[in-house]
Amino acid sequence: MSSQVLAGFHAVVARLRHAPASIKELYFDESRRDKRMANLLEQAAAAGVKPRAATAARLDGLAGGMRHQGVVALAQANVLAVDVDEVLDTLEDRGEPALLLILDGVTDPHNLGACLRTADAAGVHAVIAPRDRAVGLNATVRRVACGAAETVPYIMVTNLARTMRALKERDVWLVGTDDQAGGSLHQVDGRRSMAWVMGAEGEGMRRLTRETCDELVQIPMLGSVESLNVSVASAVCLYETVRQRLAVQGAG
Repeated sequence: MSSQVLAGFHAVVARLRHAPASIKELYFDESRRDKRMANLLEQAAAAGVKPRAATAARLDGLAGGMRHQGVVALAQANVLAVDVDEVLDTLEDRGEPALLLILDGVTDPHNLGACLRTADAAGVHAVIAPRDRAVGLNATVRRVACGAAETVPYIMVTNLARTMRALKERDVWLVGTDDQAGGSLHQVDGRRSMAWVMGAEGEGMRRLTRETCDELVQIPMLGSVESLNVSVASAVCLYETVRQRLAVQGAG
């Protein structure tokens, strides 16, 4: 199984919580004795992971240029869902409506990292992106995602439009955001299985991606700015779905 380097508190703590057995070695800055480090060492001990003290130079070498904050782990690559059908099959078994995020043309690692972090917070089951116009899970993405890259499947597909059509065949409603659309995001029924489709800031979705959506809506913009960053726009849309689903649970 392939291995990876986890650097920084967020990435290491997320792995300790979700897959501690995958951590092969955990190193920490022996000179750092603050509360945050103490808490991490307690979590490691509780998870059965034995941390090793290391110098700052040793940590720098292990991290390979990544910002590590005094903690680096060597771990087996975390195995998340590798295709959309796997995600949907699991949700069908649980009787749970899908909530997906489709990103078309997001090439900035900071934007992707922020989208993954938002997706994790909103309970998104997978983030989907095309292979040809998207950034992969590099070190910057993992750092900005603050551990979400370890918990949210990021599925890169060869043909995004074909994947979207396959989602429709499995009764996943595709809602794209477009500032020229007539409807509002608040009119979307988020209680059913659905995917929010977001384009890159500025360019937006590609034509075929837009045409494959079931519905296009806009985010109400009441100020002077014309658009939102894709991670902010994703958060607004995803949490409208979260609000609706929580309301249903509360009514039940």
